[in-house]
Amino acid sequence: MLQLSIAALVFATLFAGAALYISLVEHPSRLGLSDGPLLAQWQPSYKRALPIQSGLAIAGGAAGLIAGYLSADWRWFAGSILLLANWPITLFVIMPVNKRLMAMPVSEAGAESRAMLVQWGKLHNVRSALGAATALLFVWALAGAG
Repeated sequence: MLQLSIAALVFATLFAGAALYISLVEHPSRLGLSDGPLLAQWQPSYKRALPIQSGLAIAGGAAGLIAGYLSADWRWFAGSILLLANWPITLFVIMPVNKRLMAMPVSEAGAESRAMLVQWGKLHNVRSALGAATALLFVWALAGAG
């Protein structure tokens, strides 16, 4: 049980750290670029981050659900639900913006792509908040398990 709880915490913390890095460092920095380079930087960055963050959300959420089942501690369930909520939020709220940005040729970047990337950053902040809340719940659960 302890190893599973630690694994859930590690996956959730890695997810939260990556999401917070994007929200607090990478995306604000890229918004300082002109429109073409802004879109040109976002597109491959998104492609690389997608499998990493989605995998961490699944691994952390699954491990947290199992830890919750084994310990009967609601904090593991709550954190897992928050972490796994990144999937429907991404698929139904963020993905339409992602698809439009990925389909846009860099040569057509302009005010529209910039506005979508500003919107994307605000939407991604939700992912960061969910990840951070999950990590805090898992730390709380792990600290209270002893």
